[in-house]
Amino acid sequence: MLLVTPSADFFAEPHVDSLIGYAKVFHAAGIRWTLSSKASEAGNFGLFIGNYEQLRAIALRVREAALELGVKRIVVGECGHAWRVAYSFWNTLVGIGAGGRDPFARQLQSQLDARYRQPMHICELTWDLIQRGALTLDKDANDHRIVTYHDSCNVARASRMGDLPGGQFTLPRAIIGAVVNRYVEMAPGTTHEQTYCCGGGGGLLTDELLELRVKGALPRMEALRQVADQHGVNFMATICAICKAQFSKVLPYYGFKMGMVGGVHQLVSTAIRLHAQP
Repeated sequence: MLLVTPSADFFAEPHVDSLIGYAKVFHAAGIRWTLSSKASEAGNFGLFIGNYEQLRAIALRVREAALELGVKRIVVGECGHAWRVAYSFWNTLVGIGAGGRDPFARQLQSQLDARYRQPMHICELTWDLIQRGALTLDKDANDHRIVTYHDSCNVARASRMGDLPGGQFTLPRAIIGAVVNRYVEMAPGTTHEQTYCCGGGGGLLTDELLELRVKGALPRMEALRQVADQHGVNFMATICAICKAQFSKVLPYYGFKMGMVGGVHQLVSTAIRLHAQP
């Protein structure tokens, strides 16, 4: 299996904690997996500028890596716009999944295991393993956290996940429910398809635009403040690298600790119990 994840997972906090969570899931399930130096960035910033040629050139790195490595599955880590491109465009851009018709696309389609969705989001993989009882989880290990969930824009409004409509909403929450005891939903009208932007998406994640980013985060911060004050929420999970980077920067401006945001697989990492592989 080839894991394609946002580059922030390798060097930024809290992102790296989700990367550790992915690795624990793969180890616990006995999955043989790898990373590629050629396709080490899941993000596709051609989407931000609307440049088709750049969009395709970036996506082709994933196809080339998958062919060279001979993998049977491709899984995408926690990144909103990366998943939007993978889910909506990889099939016709480069033939990952049905759609591409050039010889290399056909070669890849014949190489990948048709029993699995291609590509697959890490949440789809983890939830499938949880349902099959392949992971040993200790929810009590997360009892120091009262958790809420932020729907990232590109996942919530521009892609799907799983077999059923709305899976992009239900699957991450189902995983959270399997690994934590205390979960609180933010107010209706602030989540799911009505979610608020983190304030740093669409190419705004630069320090030069910090004032704008702080203002853009206000609606989500107000919804978070409500559940923090009423229910003691102290952790906001999300599955987007940009959301994590944005919130960790702006949370202190609203009186929250920067460590209050993290990934869904950060919670999985805390709860999972590993056993030695044979």
